[in-house]
Amino acid sequence: MPADLAVIGLGPFGLPLAQAAVAAGIPTLGYRTGPEAGSLSPAELRRMLSGGFRPATNPAELGRVRTAVICAPTPRRADGGPDLSQVEAAARTLAAHLRPHTTVILESPVYPGTTEEILRPLLEEGSGLRAGRDFHLAHSPSRVDPGNRDVTPAGTPKVIGGLTPACTESAAAFYGRLTDKVVRARGLREAETVQLLETNYRHVNIALVNEMAVLCHGLGVDLWDVIRCAETKPFGFQAFRPGPGVGGHSVPQDLAGLGGRPLRMAELAQQVNSQMPRYVVQRAAALLNEHGKSARGARVLLLGVTYKPDLADQQATPAREIAMRLMDLGAAVSYHDPHVPSWNVLDRPVPRADSLYEAAADADLTILLQNHRTYDLQGLSVKAQLLLDTRGATPTGAAHRL
Repeated sequence: MPADLAVIGLGPFGLPLAQAAVAAGIPTLGYRTGPEAGSLSPAELRRMLSGGFRPATNPAELGRVRTAVICAPTPRRADGGPDLSQVEAAARTLAAHLRPHTTVILESPVYPGTTEEILRPLLEEGSGLRAGRDFHLAHSPSRVDPGNRDVTPAGTPKVIGGLTPACTESAAAFYGRLTDKVVRARGLREAETVQLLETNYRHVNIALVNEMAVLCHGLGVDLWDVIRCAETKPFGFQAFRPGPGVGGHSVPQDLAGLGGRPLRMAELAQQVNSQMPRYVVQRAAALLNEHGKSARGARVLLLGVTYKPDLADQQATPAREIAMRLMDLGAAVSYHDPHVPSWNVLDRPVPRADSLYEAAADADLTILLQNHRTYDLQGLSVKAQLLLDTRGATPTGAAHRL
């Protein structure tokens, strides 16, 4: 069966798009850009294959589709900017087989200007075609919320910005097959900047509530009760909750590399959020000390080491830094996570607890880092000798909260 769509990059952005396309009845080709790939259960893979999904290893197949969407990951570089190497490699691969009238869309998180200034030249030079005349070029910021069962592709509006009005309309026609609402941006840069704003909005607000957590602990104020009350306000407030750090694939970005004008709020938010693993360890050491125990030699159990609940993804999880800092203090660290069968920190395997209750009862301190759905927090709060809840998920008074 010929494919209508090629999804290039089957990681955290591309795999959800491929699943949505197959569910909408679109024959879809999947092409990996690197070793990183999203995870599918055997049942999910069978459904996709029976619905018209086909993995491809021959790049020539990319030239037989009407729409190609580049979803290559853009991990954070050492200097904080996005690493575009997989996007560039995907563009070169596609360009060698690009045919006239194809619609090419970039969904990867990038700086404003990337689609036109980096992707376009690679596609044109490699294909001999001209964007906006021979093929359509557009950007659509990825909007995926892994593990959120309440958010569906059909119910999530898609923002589209094209090189030309015709490019916008071509991309809108494709996404109109997946979602109930398509939002047209003025152009490529506006569409790219949407993701910049959305990502930084999340990180800035998380940073604010993380600072509030530190402040409220010092004041003896129950921040979780404060948030419960504040979110009853019907305007001007959206509830965010503190945690042990921020993980995931959409990293906060600033524009320091574009004209030397950094987003000061984004920079500050990153500084605040990056301090949370250190703060969690400080709280852990203080709790142990209050109960007559030293961090050195203490048995510490970490619950949930993924970056998000009910997922196996460990991208940028704060659990890793927390474990390293606890080890540096001399603590004996173990972990429990139903989604992570084995876990290494500092190239050393961390002991995995088989029985949650027995491990919590044996540990000097248990730290809830991720609230997976399978955790019985009421029972855990009874079994654990000492429990630090960084997610505010335990019943009031059942644990020490962040």
